[in-house]
Parts: sequence; C-alpha cells; structure tokens
Amino acid sequence: MIPLVAAVALAFSTAVTAADDLIVKIGHVGPISGPSAHLGKDNENGAKMAIEELNAKGIMFGSKKVKFELQTEDDGGDPKQGTAVAQKLVDAKVAGVVGHLNSSTSIPAAKIYHDAGIPQISPASTATAYTAMGYKSTFRVVANDGQLGGTLGRYAVQTLNAKTIAVIDDRTAYGQGVADEFIKGAKSKNPAIKMVQRQFTNDKATDFNAILTSIKAAKPDVVFFGGMDSVGGPMLRQMKSLGITAKFMGGDGICTAKLPDLAGDALGNEQVICAEAGGVIDAQKKANDDFRAAYKKRFNAEVLLYSPYVYDSVMTLADAMQQAKSADPTVYLPFLQNIHHKGITGDIVFDKKGDIKDGTLTMYTYKAGKRSEMGVVK
Repeated sequence: MIPLVAAVALAFSTAVTAADDLIVKIGHVGPISGPSAHLGKDNENGAKMAIEELNAKGIMFGSKKVKFELQTEDDGGDPKQGTAVAQKLVDAKVAGVVGHLNSSTSIPAAKIYHDAGIPQISPASTATAYTAMGYKSTFRVVANDGQLGGTLGRYAVQTLNAKTIAVIDDRTAYGQGVADEFIKGAKSKNPAIKMVQRQFTNDKATDFNAILTSIKAAKPDVVFFGGMDSVGGPMLRQMKSLGITAKFMGGDGICTAKLPDLAGDALGNEQVICAEAGGVIDAQKKANDDFRAAYKKRFNAEVLLYSPYVYDSVMTLADAMQQAKSADPTVYLPFLQNIHHKGITGDIVFDKKGDIKDGTLTMYTYKAGKRSEMGVVK
C-alpha cells in the first residue's frame, strides 16, 4: 500500500477551473541557482517545451479538457534544499515529478515522492543507488553509472592504451559513483593498470593546484574527473597552466556544450573524451534534430545537455496518464511501469528497478572548441 495516497487520491494534481478544464500539475526540479544553474535552466526549458506542446494538443480525459501546468523548483544542487522542494511539490499535489538533475538530490528526494505516491522520472541522475532503493515510483531515462563509467574505463584501456591513470572526483553521489565505475571498467580490461593517484575535490571548488601538482609528478596517461562541467572547465585551465598533457576524461557531467566556454583555450583538440548517458540512433535522429531546432527558435540558445531527456520525461508521464485516462498517480503508475514511449532520445521502456532498458551512451570529444560526436554505444 502506498502511504497517504488512498486518502488524497482524488485531490492529487487535479482541479476543475471555471472553464471546466482539468488542471494537471507536473513538477520540475533542478539547480536553477549555483554552479550548475546553466544545466538546470536547460532542463527547465525542455520541460516548458513539453508542457506547451501537450497543451496545444487539446488532450481530453473523458469529457474534460486537460491543461498541464509546470511547477519548477530550485534545489541548487544541494541535498537539503532538494528534500525541502520535494516536500513543497508533494504539498502542491503535483501529479508527477521530472527531476532532479543531480544524483545527490534525486536520491534523498525519491523517498519523499515515494511516500506520497508520486512518480518521479529523473532525466539526468546516473548513480546506481537512485534506483536501487526498491521504490516502484522511481524511474530514469538515461543509462546509469555502471554503464557510463564502465564504458569510459574500458575505452581508456582498449582504445587509448592507457597504462597509468589518475582519478579525481567531487565527492558527490554522482562524481564518486562514476569514478568508481570508471576504475572498475579499466581494471576489467587490464587488472594490472596503475591508478597512480586518487584525489578528491568538491562540487564548488575553483583551485586545484595542489591536486594537479601531485598528479603531474605521477605522469598519468589519463586523468579522469567525476563531476560537473563547472568544475571540470577550470580544472582543465589549471592542467594546461601546469603543463599536464594527459587525456582528460569524464562522464555526462562534463560532456556539455558549455565546456568550451568554461575551459577556454585549455580545451585542446581531442584532449577531452566524455560520454553522455543517452544516445540517439537512426530512428530518432530526425525527431531529436527537430527538437534542437525548435529549442533554439524558442529560447535563442543551443541545447546544453539534458533538455531532450527532460522533454521525453514529461512526455512519458503524460503518455502514461493518457493511457490511464487519469492524472491520479494510483491509476496511471501501473501504465508508467509498463510504458513503451517513442521519445526523441529513444524508446523509453523501464525495467523492474525503474532503469531504462537498453540504455545507450554517446561518446564525444572536442575539436576546434566544439563538441564532436564519436559514436553511440550500448
């Protein structure tokens, strides 16, 4: 039995307006402030596009026209703030939540949504712990750290022929998790590979000279960073100033269109190799390209990273509601658990844990200051 839901099921997320519309609130949470605010805003924009498109369709639940409303909350990338805004969304009786961006905020918030019976789809959180808690209301539309970090680790050994590796992480659930999985992936291909350094920073740090000076002395072939672009960019600048020429690798947190601005001329050509926890194959390429063109027209900006996954997350929630003909979580949750949604980022089907099935990854490097796709892998 899902706590609290039976008593308030009819009140969840729906209200009848004077025009007899059915109001369905969708919550979105991300870091709208703080060092990752650019990514949080990118996410919010993806949610806005989905809501606008849904309302233009004139969706009906029985005799009532549905009007979707977006309620955006800022978690600042902070777990404490994340749980506070999660409770705020519960109190607002949203029908579903898209978020959070960071694993460190998604994980504690997931219990709050679960206890209230509200489905949560993260468009970006990759920590394996997020879906390992056994909550039937917790989902994600991107591959997890086991896939992401493991693929990058194997790539470092098999393709880059790395013999020595230094690893840095920002101690967040995401950064530490993807770094650990990177090491596992590298060692799976070469158990004798040398991890010459394991260093730690935090997600708001700006000075890495002590860490990088120690790493320089170890002369690694590859430096892997588990964290976000707001830290990775300045780290690259300081690597260049210290004369460190190792390949710089990271997960989707650094793999953004903003990294060239953050790293400046320290980005180099093909020095950075990263992976996005998702990937578009042939069948979805046109839809994804169309979304990016529409996004640029709507916001006069390029997609940074996760907004297509946010768009798909909102659309997946709405698809389940339409199949159930209800925005009541107790009614539409079973449809969400068994959804097969054709999204712009791929086919969205969840396994029993809420992870996306057959999750893809896209490998990238940077050339001439721009992100360049290397290929989609599973």
